[in-house]
Amino acid sequence: MRILNLYAGIGGNRKLWDKEHLGFDVEVTAIELNPQIAKIYQDFFPRDKVIIADAHQYLLEHFKEYEFIWSSPPCQSHSRINIANCLSPYKDNSKQIKHGGGIPIRYPDLKLYEEIILLKHFYKGKYCVENVIPYYQVLMDCISIHRHCIWSNFKISPLKLPRDLINKDGDKNRGKRLGFDIRKYKIAERKDTILRNCVNPELGLHILNESKRNIQPELFK
Repeated sequence: MRILNLYAGIGGNRKLWDKEHLGFDVEVTAIELNPQIAKIYQDFFPRDKVIIADAHQYLLEHFKEYEFIWSSPPCQSHSRINIANCLSPYKDNSKQIKHGGGIPIRYPDLKLYEEIILLKHFYKGKYCVENVIPYYQVLMDCISIHRHCIWSNFKISPLKLPRDLINKDGDKNRGKRLGFDIRKYKIAERKDTILRNCVNPELGLHILNESKRNIQPELFK
């Protein structure tokens, strides 16, 4: 099965996509813009083809080449944390209390919806677009699982996942819970942020398994 894994990060969603869990082999092409993060992904999944590129543009140019597409566009501009930070009070060097949390207000990145529209109308395979539950009313119908909004063209049944810990102890142990030890890597990005951005591997496995219900059997030979 040929899979395109966009905005791959270090591969949280992909971790359990193996024959032991799926019952069949997959051929994964992962797209990640950050070379340091792409290197970590490649170390964890040496059989995958890893391409350092803009995932949004790669999708437009190559979507017809794959049988299943997973996309997890950046969530920061959609997150409820984003609006909380922008509206929270803070003190600057003048010690005056201001609002905005020191973070400028920004537009939500609507590339998320561009990808959903493209896949819905032009793609013949199965797809999943994953993002956070946003601070605004979603613009297109989706399902919610845990803290995720998911847009797809196949039915996905509910899944109960453990509640993420957001304190320091949770960050420290998140890599262990997800099965990723990245302590040895020297990278510019904060490691706790990289781990927070990981999709729970159980969710990644659940969604790919759900897609099998509506995909022609020959795709899984």
